[in-house]
Amino acid sequence: MTPARTAERIRVAAVGDLHMHAAVAGRFRPDFLRLPDAADVLLLAGDLTDGGTRSQVDLLCAELESLPVPVVAVLGNHDHDDESGDLIAARLTAVGVHVLDGTSICLEINGIRLGVAGVMGGSGGFPGHPGTPDEGSAEHRARMRRGPVDALRLRRALGRIDCETRIALTHFAPVVDTLAGEPPKIYPGLGCHDLAEAVDADGAVLAVHGHAHGGTEFGRTQGGVPVRNVSYPVLRRAYAVYEVGPGSRRPADREQVPSPP
Repeated sequence: MTPARTAERIRVAAVGDLHMHAAVAGRFRPDFLRLPDAADVLLLAGDLTDGGTRSQVDLLCAELESLPVPVVAVLGNHDHDDESGDLIAARLTAVGVHVLDGTSICLEINGIRLGVAGVMGGSGGFPGHPGTPDEGSAEHRARMRRGPVDALRLRRALGRIDCETRIALTHFAPVVDTLAGEPPKIYPGLGCHDLAEAVDADGAVLAVHGHAHGGTEFGRTQGGVPVRNVSYPVLRRAYAVYEVGPGSRRPADREQVPSPP
């Protein structure tokens, strides 16, 4: 049965880690084209390409062009491979996707103003799982330091949203709850507790992330904000759908679409 609209609620579809490449071309588009039956907006939580190549960007844009609902995205670490982040953001913008990077957007949906603030995020660690920003390769150190920096950018972006219903969209995880299933020794590389503090500080009703392919869908910040890991390998379906509304801290998880073939 198709989920119906609920008064004063917004149906939010979300997925991350599409890792678009030739072998998966066309996998998501049929379900994306049917989005109005299930959701009012689509959030994309990064790693939209497998390595940022131009051919992968072409495939990604073909998947997302002219979708029937608003689409909001952040990039992931693999989207920055080969220094492709700016190219991907520009190409996605050209096909109508709102790409966030320390920025936010407000959308009018079902008479409700929905604000989404987004950053890629980074590593940095969690209580009990500290990071090592002064050790390892230059890439490792940069990623460890990016987590806290992007957390500050996320907090500022959330604070600038002039509406009550706010969602935080990241690629890296803000909590360890949604990492359950991954080896604990790699938790510090999968996210940053500072991201959760940003979510709690500025009244988000939902936080959405990807990146942790072996993790768990459901989690929560210390402040009680629901967190959802929407990595495609976790969901095993084209997207999950959550309902949010003004002041809500308990999004209802809606009927889900089947896994794409």
